[in-house]
Amino acid sequence: MCRLFGFRSVINSQVHSSLVHADNALISQSLDHPDGWGVAYYRENTPHLIKSTDRAVDDQIFHMISGVVSSQTVIAHIRKATQGKLSILNSHPFQYGKWVFAHNGNLKDFDCYKNELMKYIDEDLRRFVLGTTDSEVIFYLLISLIKKKHKLTNTTPSFQTLKESTQELCDIICKFTGPLYGGLESNPAESHLTFILTTGKTMIAFNGGLQLKYSTYKTKCSESETCAFYGENCVNPSDKGHQIKHLLFSSEELQGENIWLRMKNGEMIGVDEEMLLHQSQLEVEFLKQPS
Repeated sequence: MCRLFGFRSVINSQVHSSLVHADNALISQSLDHPDGWGVAYYRENTPHLIKSTDRAVDDQIFHMISGVVSSQTVIAHIRKATQGKLSILNSHPFQYGKWVFAHNGNLKDFDCYKNELMKYIDEDLRRFVLGTTDSEVIFYLLISLIKKKHKLTNTTPSFQTLKESTQELCDIICKFTGPLYGGLESNPAESHLTFILTTGKTMIAFNGGLQLKYSTYKTKCSESETCAFYGENCVNPSDKGHQIKHLLFSSEELQGENIWLRMKNGEMIGVDEEMLLHQSQLEVEFLKQPS
């Protein structure tokens, strides 16, 4: 399965360490996930995407981009294909306007009901589905559901809107797939729906059965004496509804100062435009984990 990384912060930060240099960095994970990569980052509230079908560890463009990216919002994806051929059109992240999405998962028997799923996508959005992956269909289905409640040109949707839309997404998909797979070990033959979505200002992640970890604070901050944004919440846990300084998501725990916590199956976590932390448990059925 694929690997995800997401980053949202109050300050522009480089992510070179997380993507390249940390133990278990995204680039090292590409040894086992060789089917392309993508990085999306925001500058002046505008998303910029760079994608490739090459293996990240061998791709000099990946090294170069990860070294120069400095942003408040970043999503990166390392692909191991389960649906769709090796193609730029099938590489993540996917983008519509200022909405960017990356998925780690699989919809079992997707080809059998793809056309039915497409009917749930907003008619104006349907024509932008250009690749052959289940992930791209999921993205356009999700923003179609959001569009019913919120103008897509507005980049500050409420967490409640994103939560309700994600719940609807899961309800629709599970009509076709049945319960999502929630076993401790991933099973490419089963259905999973783990993803990260951002507008540059808001960011959410949903654990649809494949491991995703998150971090909101550090053991210590090496820049505490020079950072104008440093506060106690940089080195202490925060409850939902409280303001935080950074939020990271990663399929694998990365080496460094960050404290990593594991998201539960069906859990959705995110921040709004004011960097207020939100957490909620969605009503999604998962196959029982093997004993």
